[in-house]
Amino acid sequence: MNKALGLIETIGLTTAVTAVDAASKAADVTLIGVEKVIGVEKAVGVTIQLAGEVAAVRAAVDAGVEAANRIGTVVSSHVIPRPHDEVDTLIEKFSKNLKIKENKVENKKKNKDKENKNKEE
Repeated sequence: MNKALGLIETIGLTTAVTAVDAASKAADVTLIGVEKVIGVEKAVGVTIQLAGEVAAVRAAVDAGVEAANRIGTVVSSHVIPRPHDEVDTLIEKFSKNLKIKENKVENKKKNKDKENKNKEE
């Protein structure tokens, strides 16, 4: 892999969303995954995974951490430049998890729209 993998682990969803917003605005990176873990510092930890060119990921992670620290807690952050090919498997898993979550949200919205339409009739 010629790109980089960036990770930002936060406490709470609001802090993570703030980190993603700042990271995405700072550089040309792609959000490839989000993981929620209960128990990080006795709270809900949210880790975001970003991919892109090495310099872009470094800039994005730095901007994300700075913004997130203003409103919450960042547990850790790390950039892996040009990760080993075996890490690609993990990145693919992150991407699949994000797509599955997006599909679930889309399906819930469709079902809710159908329910609302049926109520109106």
